[in-house]
Amino acid sequence: MNDLKTLSRRQFFGRSGVNLGAISLWSLLANDAFTDATARPLQSMSSHFEPRAKRVIFLNMNGAPPQLDMFDYKPELQRLSGQVVPASFVEGERFAFIRNDAMLLGSPYKFSQCGNAGTWLSEVCLPHMGKVVDELCFIHSMQTEQFNHAPAALFLFTGFPRTGRPSLGSWLTYGLGSEAADLPSYVVMQSGRGARCGADCYDSGFLPSVHQGVRLRSTGEPVLYLNDPPGVDRSLRRATLDTLQKLNQAELDLLGDPEIQTRIDQYELAFRMQASVPGVARLSDEPKSMHRLYGIAEDTTGFARNCLLARRLIERGVRFVQLNHGEWDLHGADLNIHTGLTRLCRETMQATAALVSDLKSRGLLEDTLLIWGSEFGRTPMLQGELGLRVGRDHHKTFTVWMAGGGVKQGYAHGSTDEIGYRPVKDAVPVHDLQATILHLLGLDHERLTYRFQGREHRLTDEQGHVVHKVMS
Repeated sequence: MNDLKTLSRRQFFGRSGVNLGAISLWSLLANDAFTDATARPLQSMSSHFEPRAKRVIFLNMNGAPPQLDMFDYKPELQRLSGQVVPASFVEGERFAFIRNDAMLLGSPYKFSQCGNAGTWLSEVCLPHMGKVVDELCFIHSMQTEQFNHAPAALFLFTGFPRTGRPSLGSWLTYGLGSEAADLPSYVVMQSGRGARCGADCYDSGFLPSVHQGVRLRSTGEPVLYLNDPPGVDRSLRRATLDTLQKLNQAELDLLGDPEIQTRIDQYELAFRMQASVPGVARLSDEPKSMHRLYGIAEDTTGFARNCLLARRLIERGVRFVQLNHGEWDLHGADLNIHTGLTRLCRETMQATAALVSDLKSRGLLEDTLLIWGSEFGRTPMLQGELGLRVGRDHHKTFTVWMAGGGVKQGYAHGSTDEIGYRPVKDAVPVHDLQATILHLLGLDHERLTYRFQGREHRLTDEQGHVVHKVMS
């Protein structure tokens, strides 16, 4: 090597035979999301106006829970169950799997009014959600443009039904930076079955890759290869990283590529994460009462553990935590609205309610926006034959609820028609939900833009209106 500036990093490592996996956090080096909060890319930044929330926990119920069997009570649908859906509702409509002459299906579950606001909840949501229902703000009139899983999930998180756009968490870290010096600003965890759009739903798209979500594992080591390899002590690791920094800095000076700066910063944060991640992920530090509250001992999927870890992460400055849990794709057979739905609610409802009450008891709910939702909803018509293995097809109308972070308590926004087919009052398109979330974080969705391929892009894709009615 006569001159480091004449060699790219790829050429250097190729010629020297250095194994990147032996140098630093093997599995994470391919992920450009790590950065130092004190460095240029992710320093904490001011919002456009006074925020109501400082951080977000998004409980993404991958696969589309059936809102009509959980939150959106429809007595008329119960009465008409077994009859063919009126043609006036479905004329010109397309569905993923059912015909336009499918039968209506009333919910097999009993609903009760809960809390001071008399909110209707299904028995599958009780008893846990009934204890916190007065903290929740329901949006029953959500609408999406997509009715297949991956495009709809991409649309929910990126504002666009195809890959390549930044996710909601990426936009937030781009706009607000990070308050965490030794943890990623955007963390993703998975429990149950995998998400349909995978990493594309927490990708940074055309934003610098420092804004990409970082996946933490829910079982075993939260990050693989976090420990120093045998024979490598901290001083040697530090010296190795210092050498790598000089090589990367030489290329940065030569090329000016911001992704090289991202790589420099990710090495530094990865080094600090070796000390910080084991501590934040050590749930044994929590008292037994907290384990009982979340249902950790009975947790077979990792969801309860992830909810408790989400609270610990935001306490340490993480800006956006996304918990994906699946799969709620209840078409029938093994995944149906009888045994499948009861199992999924058993897996999630206790920990969800615990997260709400835990955040409130610590004074965190006031400035933390908690969101529960999915990519779309389920039809009022059945899929399959009447019986215990029946399901519901994909549907563009659905329910989302939020808590904390400046939203109303014990409030239901919008409504659907008598069978829950489409919104009839205060419809909320996905872009409106995105605009509202950004607004609660102090960001104007029309001003939060990034220039790419000759034009200014934004999460709401030149659409979207803030839903002020849901705000306290």
